[in-house]
Amino acid sequence: MIDRRVLLASAAGLGGLVALRALRVGPAKAGEKFEIEKTEAEWRAQLTPAQYHILREEGTEPPGSSPLLKEHRKGVFACAGCDLPLFSSATKFESGTGWPSFWQPLDNAVGKREDRTFGMTRIAVHCRRCGGHLGHVFDDGPKPTGLRYCMDGLALVFHPATPSAT
Repeated sequence: MIDRRVLLASAAGLGGLVALRALRVGPAKAGEKFEIEKTEAEWRAQLTPAQYHILREEGTEPPGSSPLLKEHRKGVFACAGCDLPLFSSATKFESGTGWPSFWQPLDNAVGKREDRTFGMTRIAVHCRRCGGHLGHVFDDGPKPTGLRYCMDGLALVFHPATPSAT
């Protein structure tokens, strides 16, 4: 026989998880339309499981795990979902947070929205073309913007600058 208190506590816990999930408004749930839209199966076929988790499910990678932390060449960081250029290497800085950080995105590259996961309010950043979740922006960055775009490295691909022909 099931103890009524255990049943009620389990139902309350499940209800709490559902409520927390409802507070999360991902790009796909926000009702936004994007230039590039694919089915879940198409995204899964294109992305690695870890990239899918970050870009499509708003996951995050462990701090310090991205090879892009050590990327210091000149170039452009683009969306791993659609290859839209997002950040210039000239705006990358060492934040000490364990994720690639930038003080400014390229013009017309990202969208932002409120993220209320885990009982806190943050500003989530997504690719304006495909809606892929990239990370969050905080107001503790360096000059000139004072912003820190804290991005998941798996949400990005790096394209080194090509040497100019002289």
